[in-house]
Order: sequence, then structure tokens, then C-alpha cells
Amino acid sequence: MRLRPRNRRKQSERVWRLPAIDWRRLAATAGSLAALAGATLGVAWTLDQPIETIIVEGRFQRVSPLDVEQAVKQRVRGTGLVSVNLEAVGRSLQSIPWVDSASVQRAWPRGLRVHVQEQVAAARWGANGLLNTRGELFISESRHIPPELPQLSGPIGTERDVAERYLAVRGRLMEAGLRIAAMRLDERGAWEFDLDNGITVRLGRRDVDARFERFMVAGLKLVGERGGDITYLDMRYSNGFATGRATQDDKPDA
Repeated sequence: MRLRPRNRRKQSERVWRLPAIDWRRLAATAGSLAALAGATLGVAWTLDQPIETIIVEGRFQRVSPLDVEQAVKQRVRGTGLVSVNLEAVGRSLQSIPWVDSASVQRAWPRGLRVHVQEQVAAARWGANGLLNTRGELFISESRHIPPELPQLSGPIGTERDVAERYLAVRGRLMEAGLRIAAMRLDERGAWEFDLDNGITVRLGRRDVDARFERFMVAGLKLVGERGGDITYLDMRYSNGFATGRATQDDKPDA
């Protein structure tokens, strides 16, 4: 006697079958892609023509447009308008003295457009150096020093600090009708500056900002009243300041 199992379930099987490959369509697609790539290369080759014209733009006082053009020509020699490295051309232009920044664009069909921004000299540094408005020493040995620029000096590496302090006080003094002729930071960290009327203001090493404010409140009036008789104002005293000539023996704690 055979027993039949109860609740026997039928098992179903699913067979996955890959679709047939249409080799003709695949070959046609590959051929189309190859033709497209070939056409793209052909267009690129057609457009990559030798660079014949260079358009130089900008306001020039210290930089010669001819020097800019010659620098570009040397950089792009042997390359075409498409293959030229515009960033590399721009970096090479920034190595020209007095060039602050330069941008280069393609000017179709066979040219480049170059825009140059010159450095703006804010002050002299040391004997022959020049600082820009960001306090950067962009020329260490300049053959031409604009005589109207103030003279800044300090230890090596302090260019930005000295320039920032000069720019911070310049505007305040200009509002009072005065102009800074020089600012110095010595090796000990002491500050002083010269006004264009020949008076030296000594700020020392400590509480420099507070001492400058004291000069603006109290010393400035004295400069206006007795400017012709004063050689220096020493703001390094805790409760006031001293005035006199440089030969006087007056040496407070800095």
C-alpha cells in the first residue's frame, strides 16, 4: 500500500535566456562612434591653427605691451590655437616685472587676447624694493623708485606687517592733513614713523595701537601748533608723551 504525501506542491522552474546579439547593429554602432571620433579629431585639427595675432589689453605705465607680446610669442611657439596651454601662458606673463596678473583667452580664428593688470606700488621697501597694496614685495631691486612713495623698512619677513600698519594709519593721518614719509620697525620690535613735515613719532614695542590713538588725540594738536619747533614726539610714556629734539637725552622705558 502506497501512501500519497499530503499538500505536495509543484515546484516551478524559471529559465533565463539571454537575448540574441545583433552583430550587425553592434558593428554599425561601433562604426558610427569611430566616425564621430574621427570627425571630432578632424575638426580639432582644422581649428588648431598657428597663432598669428596677439591682442594685448590693459593700462600700461611700467610694463611695455611689446614685452608682453614677445613673452606670449615665445611661449606659444610650435603650438596651435586649440592645443595652447592658456594657464601656462598666463603664469609666464606674471614673471614680467610690474605685472600683477594676466588672463589669456582664445580669439578665433588665429589669435590670443591678453589682459594685463599692473602692480600698484604703495611704498618703498629698504633701499630699492617696492611693496604693492597687499604688502607684497614684488620688486627687490628696482631701477626706478617713484620719489613720492613712503619709505618702509623692517627685518626680513616683516614686509606685510609693516605695510599693513602703514596702510592702517595712513588714512587717519590724511584726514588730519598729514602724510607719512617713512615707517620703521627695528630688530627689537619697536615702531616709529616720520611725518612729511620732518617730525618723528615714536611708538615703541608695547601698546602700539593705544599709543597711536593717544597721538591722534593729544599729540596731533601740538604738531599743528608747534610743528616747526618739534623734532620728535615720544609716545612711550605711560601717562603722556615727550617732545623735543633728537639730541636731547630722553630715554624712557620702551
